[in-house]
Amino acid sequence: MSNRNSILVGVPATGTPTSILLPMANRHGLIAGATGTGKTVTLRTLTEGFARAGVPVFTADVKGDLAGLAFPGTPSPRIDERLTKVPIPNFQQRGYPVLFWDVFGKRGHPLRTTISELGPLLLARLLDLNETQEGVLNVAFKLADDQQMLLLDLKDLRELLNWVSDRADEIQVKYGNVSKASIGAIQRGLLTLDEAGGSQFFGEPALKLEHLMQHDFSGNGVISILDASTLINNPRIYATMLLWLLSELFEQLPEVGDIEKPKLVFFFDEAHLLFDSAPKALLTKIEQVVRLIRSKGVGVYFVTQNPIDIPDSIAAQLGNRVQHALRAFTAKDQKAVAAAAETFRANPELDTARVITELAIGEALVSTLDENGSPSVVERVLVAPPESRIGSISDQERATVINRSPLKGNYEQQIDRESAYEIIQRRLAAEQSAQAETQPTQKRATRASPIEAFFSSTVRAFGSQLGREIMRGIMGSILGKKR
Repeated sequence: MSNRNSILVGVPATGTPTSILLPMANRHGLIAGATGTGKTVTLRTLTEGFARAGVPVFTADVKGDLAGLAFPGTPSPRIDERLTKVPIPNFQQRGYPVLFWDVFGKRGHPLRTTISELGPLLLARLLDLNETQEGVLNVAFKLADDQQMLLLDLKDLRELLNWVSDRADEIQVKYGNVSKASIGAIQRGLLTLDEAGGSQFFGEPALKLEHLMQHDFSGNGVISILDASTLINNPRIYATMLLWLLSELFEQLPEVGDIEKPKLVFFFDEAHLLFDSAPKALLTKIEQVVRLIRSKGVGVYFVTQNPIDIPDSIAAQLGNRVQHALRAFTAKDQKAVAAAAETFRANPELDTARVITELAIGEALVSTLDENGSPSVVERVLVAPPESRIGSISDQERATVINRSPLKGNYEQQIDRESAYEIIQRRLAAEQSAQAETQPTQKRATRASPIEAFFSSTVRAFGSQLGREIMRGIMGSILGKKR
């Protein structure tokens, strides 16, 4: 299905296979098309191709139908029919090495990060903070760094924010204004995040990136599948989590320049969720990561319904494109079709805009990069069928894969080492202890002075009935009044 340096996408009417060259696979890509046109099958076919070529893959499974990559496919008339049109040498129905991941730890290995690793920018996005609230969050992170306090989980950040709120006046002298109202808004956001599963996502042991970049004994790239069937119900968490993962790859991996094949391919399904209502600062960060992460040997492939979901500055960096059918019922639909057609290098024998609306299920318009990094002319292609099982798997089958995983036991038990929460609690306890020791000393000093004791007694007496009578007598004498 693929030779040593390419991944087969499919076969056009001309009969010459259309492939993605491995040295160009880290120039990123796009899989687009309306619901039900074959995007998921294309994603699966490319995933298998990369795995066979020894390239590890990470992908989110939004609908639960990518888990079948772990099991062999079964004979079917549709597969047989496609093979007659797309002859594939050495095609065999088989499963691939798969690792299952799950933020909630139920349908895969728990996938976690720490508050510190996520950082204030992405956390502000996750909590939907305004500019002022984001500024306060930045102050909290800077203070934690200066005080050498780790922020590992939600309770760490909550405790830090309480500490900042109690000392807002002294903190703002060095760090700037700290609004207690903003702290309250952040705390409410953290509560909502906790209810959505944040307590499972934030903590340790945190994900080790090398566990996403493994090979099996045969040299196949291991496919990491994040179960997102529940996570997708909170699109902001889903998009922010995947962006965090991209950012971690960008931050931690060394520069490798141009290489024979990617070190990892990352499929970002439902990619429009990443850009919906994203502030300018976040879009700038995404653009930077996508532009520079290819030099780390990582290819990013966005999967979305409509190519105009991707901002132009990012779409311009997606060199390998697979466009499935789009509908053109409304003026907006027609604009999207025209925009999609313009992204391809024109083929004089193909009316790209018209063909986009005519593509059958499993057909696509494809353009890939050649050896020089130039896009090929667009071709109408029948996408190659996958070798693995199409569709979902049973809970028992999933459990079998998880139990056989080489990572079993690495992430299942959450740990809680000393961090900001414990440090602040210890400081507060020390302050309370110091205050308790000071108060008895003050009382002993009061009892040791007879004069002070006398005046103290006199003051208390003035609060009594006798004191009031004495005061009236004194005041009457002074003012010359008689009772």
